[in-house]
Amino acid sequence: MITFERFTLSNGLKVLVHEDTSTPMAVVNVLYDVGARDEDPAQTGFAHLFEHLMFGGSINIPDYDDPLQVAGGENNAYTTNDITNYYCQLPAENLETAFWLESDRMLSLAFNKKSLDVQRKVVCEEFKEHYINKPYGDVWHIMRELAYKVHPYRWMTIGKELSHVENAQLDDVKRFFFKHYTPLNAILVVAGNVKTDQVKALAEKWFGDIPSGEKYVRNIPQEPAQTEERRMSVTRNVPMDAIYKTWHMCGRMDDDYYATDLLSDILGGGASSRLYESLVKHQQLFVQINCYHFGSFDGGLLTIEGQLVKGVDMQVAEKSILDEIEKIKNEMIAERELQKVQNKTESVMAFEDMSVMNRAGSLAFYELLGDGEMMNEEFKKYQDVTTADLHRLANQIFRPENCNTLLYMAE
Repeated sequence: MITFERFTLSNGLKVLVHEDTSTPMAVVNVLYDVGARDEDPAQTGFAHLFEHLMFGGSINIPDYDDPLQVAGGENNAYTTNDITNYYCQLPAENLETAFWLESDRMLSLAFNKKSLDVQRKVVCEEFKEHYINKPYGDVWHIMRELAYKVHPYRWMTIGKELSHVENAQLDDVKRFFFKHYTPLNAILVVAGNVKTDQVKALAEKWFGDIPSGEKYVRNIPQEPAQTEERRMSVTRNVPMDAIYKTWHMCGRMDDDYYATDLLSDILGGGASSRLYESLVKHQQLFVQINCYHFGSFDGGLLTIEGQLVKGVDMQVAEKSILDEIEKIKNEMIAERELQKVQNKTESVMAFEDMSVMNRAGSLAFYELLGDGEMMNEEFKKYQDVTTADLHRLANQIFRPENCNTLLYMAE
């Protein structure tokens, strides 16, 4: 049971405090309710560019990392299609250093041409290295375009195309910042060897005067139901053929999310999953195969991806995947198999909660979903999943007209 206190500053900043005296450390986590889905289709990659810009100095602090390292701290950040999250951990007695740093970059970044030029170059290099030059690097650029026609999930966090970040101007960047990086659009979680009264005083002192900003109201076009199968083949300079298949699934807040998550585990979550046992170990058609999803806030994609053993025919490999899917649609899953993935999920969640850093991040995440308290109710929702739920969802999701297939051939 994770306990926490919650309060809101007059500028709208939500603050959650999780006290844990068993550690000498404190974590300060700032989650901004902005991701790649909030970008202009003609200016993508901005949320991720900001993750880099936020470390390039703020209005009063030229370098974010130096003072934090002096205080014995470490930090990082990540961006997804749905959120942007910044976190740092440092000895609890130096907690105020983190408040000073985080509040200053929420107040205003150091918008200057030099910082933008440096970070833009870093992001462009990352784009080239991971998505253009790396084997299989363009898979998700292709698959998102194939699977989504109207929803902004049709581009990746790095951006739809390199030119969008290359051409980012200072004014564009400023507009994006003051629209999204505001107290009204953020959740601050402080966890570790801290006291709620101390956090209240520090939050008022460092964040209380920051202008609240305007509440950003999302108006995202939702993806219509897919009515016909979509397929595509590409040939690339890669070591082996690969198959990627996706099916549209529910969003993160849907009641069916938990059963869908367990279904993906049964199919392809590790070496004892159905796809691995059958297609890697027994039939030896694939070198590796997985089933997963991204936990997307809006309707996501349940994905099966596999790399073929050299010499295996693509049609044979694809048919073997479809055979396993037909099995899971037609035959009820045994209670024992469901129990196994429920137990695995419970142990993964328990392991994650051991770290105060993860607890802070999870509290922010669930608070954004609606209530930090959901963190304590999450496993119960996995326990409540029945084999009938799995059967119903397998038939609902794995319909041919709901499927997108990318055949990725080695030259």
